[in-house]
Amino acid sequence: MPQEKVVLDGDDMRRTLVRIAHEIVEKNADSSAPLAIVGIHRRGALLAARLRDLLADLLEADVPLGDLDISFYRDDLGRRAADAPTVHATHLDFDMAGATVVIVDDVLFTGRTVRAAIEAIFDYGRPDRVQLAVLADRGHRELPFRPDYVGKNLPTARAERVNVHLDELDGVDEITITEAAEVPA
Repeated sequence: MPQEKVVLDGDDMRRTLVRIAHEIVEKNADSSAPLAIVGIHRRGALLAARLRDLLADLLEADVPLGDLDISFYRDDLGRRAADAPTVHATHLDFDMAGATVVIVDDVLFTGRTVRAAIEAIFDYGRPDRVQLAVLADRGHRELPFRPDYVGKNLPTARAERVNVHLDELDGVDEITITEAAEVPA
C-alpha cells in the first residue's frame, strides 16, 4: 500500500483559501467588471463555493457562483470504455458578458482540465477576463497555463499522485501526496 504524506491539513487549507480570496479581491480591486466564481466539478466546485463565501464577506456583496462539468470538452478521456467520465450538471445561472470569471480547481497538473474549462465557459458566454485559482499546482504542464492564484506549489514526480480530500466528500480537509509505486524489475 503506498504511503500518503499530508502536505496541507484542514487549518492550512482554510488559511490558504482565505489568502486566495484576499488575492482575488486585491487583483480585481480596480476593475469595474463584476466578479464571478466557477468551480470545475467535482472538488473545484466545492472549493469555489468556499471561496465565493469568503469573497462575499470581503466584498460585502453577492458574488455569482457557478459549477462546470468539462467531461465532454476533455481531449484526454474516453479513449477506452473504462475511461468514460462521470458526468455532472453545469450550472452557470448568471450573465458572463463583461465579467471577470475566476475558474477554481483543486489541482493543476498538465493543463488539459483548464483548457477544457475555458472552452466550456466560452460556450456559455464571453467574459471580459478569465482567471485561474488552484489549491495545488504540481507542475508537469503539457499546455501553457499558469494560475493567477495558487494555494501551494507541490513539486512532484510525474508518477506521484496529489490527493485533495474535502470534508463535504471525504470527511476531512487535507492534501496528501501518494508516493510513486515501485516499478517491478
